[in-house]
Amino acid sequence: MTIHPTAIIDPDAVLGDGVEVGPYSIIGPGVEIGPGTWIGPHVVINGPTRIGRDNRIFQFASIGEIPQDKKFHGEDSLLEIGDRNTIREYATINRGTAEGGGVTRIGSDNWLMAYIHVAHDCEVGDYTIMANAASLAGHARLEDHAILGGFTLVHQFCAIGAYAFTAMGSAIAKDVPPFVTVAGNPATPRGVNVEGLRRHGFSQDRLQGVRELYRLLYRSGLGLDEARARIEDMQGGNEDAARMAEFLRRSRRSIVR
Repeated sequence: MTIHPTAIIDPDAVLGDGVEVGPYSIIGPGVEIGPGTWIGPHVVINGPTRIGRDNRIFQFASIGEIPQDKKFHGEDSLLEIGDRNTIREYATINRGTAEGGGVTRIGSDNWLMAYIHVAHDCEVGDYTIMANAASLAGHARLEDHAILGGFTLVHQFCAIGAYAFTAMGSAIAKDVPPFVTVAGNPATPRGVNVEGLRRHGFSQDRLQGVRELYRLLYRSGLGLDEARARIEDMQGGNEDAARMAEFLRRSRRSIVR
């Protein structure tokens, strides 16, 4: 380990092999940091927080602080962060609450830019991007490969589906289905995230299948329940239809329309 002499490390914190902690950073009790993780200067990490291996956390980030929730009264809660995440300057990531299951979870290989906020009880998958100043309110869910444009605001309990894309300044008050691009305040659907899907290796045939899912939801004239039933019928051997059907089943706030 390489610990700067001005850093303050609580005796109850557990740091893995090769962890680096920069000047004036503070690592509190109940914090576990995996091997190879780099903590820059002036970072504050409070526990209980578990951070995996090979993460990079830049200056002035606040990780594992108590929730910004008036219903929180000091009960046990946790923040879990996976491996190989990049967390940039002034990011704030809070622990969970008893009401939300007690855990805020962030997966692996995410790119969380400056001034982002992940509130209590959120679930963030893998390979996501949150651009500068994007914010997740409490209990929100961000699925794998989703991208939030800068200054995107996500209402509590909303879900952003896998491979979805939100334009800069979007205000999300309902769920955004997988593969869909949204923009505006309030956000509305603007089509399939074609460029993003191509970058992830979607073939032309697979893109056509995703376009059909989008057509059923937004251009067929069907009501949501009927469109959902049609998508349920398409699941056999179609992983994208199965992903969409599962998302619609879990939706708590209905979807952007």
